[in-house]
Amino acid sequence: MAMNNPRPHSSADVFLSDKTLVEDPDTTDIVALIPAAGIGSRMKSDCPKQYLEIAQKTILEHTVAALFEHPRIQRIIIVLNPVDTQFARLPIASDPRVTTVMGGEERADSVLAGLNYLASWPTSKTTWVLVHDAARPCLQRTDLDNLLQLVDHASASPDVCGGLLASPVRDTMKRMVSSSVKKISASIMLPHTLIDHTVDRNGLWHALTPQLFPLLLLRDCLIKALAEQACITDESSALEYCGYRPVLIQGRADNIKVTQPEDLALAEFYLSRKSKESIE
Repeated sequence: MAMNNPRPHSSADVFLSDKTLVEDPDTTDIVALIPAAGIGSRMKSDCPKQYLEIAQKTILEHTVAALFEHPRIQRIIIVLNPVDTQFARLPIASDPRVTTVMGGEERADSVLAGLNYLASWPTSKTTWVLVHDAARPCLQRTDLDNLLQLVDHASASPDVCGGLLASPVRDTMKRMVSSSVKKISASIMLPHTLIDHTVDRNGLWHALTPQLFPLLLLRDCLIKALAEQACITDESSALEYCGYRPVLIQGRADNIKVTQPEDLALAEFYLSRKSKESIE
């Protein structure tokens, strides 16, 4: 498959300056895409995690609200599971700025479904897609401001292919060598994992979302990577597979993804603090 003129891109640990360039809204469009087709099995709940409630709103509603807080985001595509029955009950289902698309089995399949839908829209503008996890409700406006500067810098520098929010690894990292089962009594067997070595955390980053890329470039890279059965864990990895080097934009560590049951309390705390700060 022919790619869109891939070129070497800036190093993954290069950050943008504080200088902000002004985008021409007549030539560029920014659309948010939320893959929300997951079933949330790690939450140990019958309810998909995006529909769990915090402060009388679902996580998905908080996530959508955080994106719409930014004036440059006027449209959101939400990719749903084909058997989803809960989204239609939410107030955001009737928001004219929100469109739904049916997703696939894996996250990458759902993202591609949303990209294919967007690519079918007739437009004379260059479209950038902001892909954000449905279960990251604590996104801050300042992080969006910093990430969206990529669109402005790309107009002046062809080396900018897009990028993502990320946070530096703070904890000591261990590499596992193997798993085994230890017998502690005649009736009790406990699994345990052995450490191979400690990994140098220097230069390691946690990849977050949103991740921001030109629509057609992201779509082409994702199609190629999936066709060649590459390991695609996020949108950036699809571009990396095709030879691109997205930019890391340091984001806030409180931009957490609700994955485990204990994450709910932490997300509730962060959202409560964010609400208080907005009032003040």
